[in-house]
Amino acid sequence: MSLEQKIMGSLKTAMLNKDEVALRSLRAIKSAILLAKTDGTHKELTEADEVKLLQKLVKQRKDSLAIYEQQNRADLAKKEEEEIAVIEQYLPAQMSEEELTAAIKEIITSVGATSPADMGKVMGAATKALAGKTDGGAISAVVKSLLSQPK
Repeated sequence: MSLEQKIMGSLKTAMLNKDEVALRSLRAIKSAILLAKTDGTHKELTEADEVKLLQKLVKQRKDSLAIYEQQNRADLAKKEEEEIAVIEQYLPAQMSEEELTAAIKEIITSVGATSPADMGKVMGAATKALAGKTDGGAISAVVKSLLSQPK
């Protein structure tokens, strides 16, 4: 079942349950899917595209959440937190920090990286291999810490 079909089913359920938080979040996902499908490229959304789309929505809300918290707008921050929780239900399970570190150590070994100067090679391979499984910022932080450790 495609993401769009899952969202439509969940949207109907949310309407029946009068769940405003889920409705707001699911409508945002549906809107993003429609925008992606009608962007002029005439290609179907793959599962990887759907994951990227959901990650982008979560990232946008986390950025807004940080701004609202800085400005002491608890009411708006709460809405962003609620939407993040709903959107994350449709993302694949995220890797734990231990799993991420182990995966990046393997990638570092496979590309032969030895110093922080090799970060670009490692990041390219890591973002491809770990797409949808974890956040790009987390990948970058782990790569940076592993490459800067003395051997």
